[in-house]
Amino acid sequence: MELNQETLKKAYNYLSKDPCLDHLINKFSNNIDISERFNENYPLALAYLIIEQQVSFKAAITIKKRFIKKVEGLSNDEIIELKDKDLQSIGISYRKATYIRNVFIFFKDCKFDFAGAPNHEVINELTTIKGIGAWSSEMFLMFVVLKPDIFSFGDLGIMLLLLILKLVYKSHH
Repeated sequence: MELNQETLKKAYNYLSKDPCLDHLINKFSNNIDISERFNENYPLALAYLIIEQQVSFKAAITIKKRFIKKVEGLSNDEIIELKDKDLQSIGISYRKATYIRNVFIFFKDCKFDFAGAPNHEVINELTTIKGIGAWSSEMFLMFVVLKPDIFSFGDLGIMLLLLILKLVYKSHH
């Protein structure tokens, strides 16, 4: 099963049994387009995920826009050849520039079937890339491969939000 707007609605129906998740679904579900983050270019999609891991959401969006502009029209091989200083000039740290290059190098000769493999095998494969951890792999499965059966227990933002919602819900009921 592939994640799409129809399967997303089924997920909403299932998850809305929980009062906290039901609140979030009612508040935000109309603003979610599951294909918005999809990208057939797997290394580019992972580069975006690396860039999005910033302390500030606003900084992440700004740097991502600069990166998109910087790599527009470039092949994956040309992106590999970008100098660290080119990426640093748009706000990407030296370490993240290295991780992005690692991703593009990994995919250069990769024959792994990401869409057809079980989730745990995809995570195992991606986490062999220096700079890609479980969270990035789970986001890749969710938003790029469009797998419907992923939940990132390592996403501290999601976990904190759910905890806060549970506490608020309990105090009001």
